[in-house]
Amino acid sequence: MRPLLIWLRGEAAYFLGAVRFFTRLPVPAWVGHSAEALNQSARYFSAVGWLVGGIAALVFCLADIFWPQPVAVLLSMAATIYVTGAFHEDGLSDAADGLGGGWDKLRILDIMKDSRVGSYGVVALWLGLTSKFLLLSSLEVALVPWALVAGHALSRYCATLLLATMDYVREDAQAKAKPLATRLSPAALLVATVCALAALPALPWPQGLWACLLAGLATLWLARKFQRWLGGYTGDCLGATQQVAEVAFYLGLLANGAGIP
Repeated sequence: MRPLLIWLRGEAAYFLGAVRFFTRLPVPAWVGHSAEALNQSARYFSAVGWLVGGIAALVFCLADIFWPQPVAVLLSMAATIYVTGAFHEDGLSDAADGLGGGWDKLRILDIMKDSRVGSYGVVALWLGLTSKFLLLSSLEVALVPWALVAGHALSRYCATLLLATMDYVREDAQAKAKPLATRLSPAALLVATVCALAALPALPWPQGLWACLLAGLATLWLARKFQRWLGGYTGDCLGATQQVAEVAFYLGLLANGAGIP
């Protein structure tokens, strides 16, 4: 029994470490912090999506009691941005600036590291946020909470796939994503996969299938672009993948009019 408790405590620490890294939510003081622990916590990237998506779903359900669906959607989006500190949105903006304005690997990486936001980043942010707002506002109201949970979990799994299959390209040891740079083991990837797939059964299967397909295609497209221009990924690439995959997931839920009232 004791070995099991030790293992469970370790896994809980990895999950809470992922929560601390990917969100602004507080975690218990006993959760340690190290590069190795953070690397191990990557397996729970999808599980953090459950948490963030669950908060968004709760805010939506409460707001929907008092306001029209678009307002409830907007408040749920604001909640996720607040909880994550716009962590992934920042990655989308930086990646768009880098890939849009750079002409070789070094220049792209320099632009991504620049704290200033360029025109490509502004446009990418506007498109991403507007797309999520319009797509979620177009879904049947009863489907939105489940879409939020599944969308956040599955899109983070898409980013996890980059961790499992590609090389980290920044040499800066101080980079935020550096501790995540070690490729996931098959067992860790299995945990991430289970966490992601567990969010899908609540969705009608035709919509869920379309959603996963489009999210997967979006991830493949970005991965090929990252590999071509950078030879791998950076932390900004992970954030961009999560954002684009999330939009693609919601787009899939509306394929062929599925879910539209």
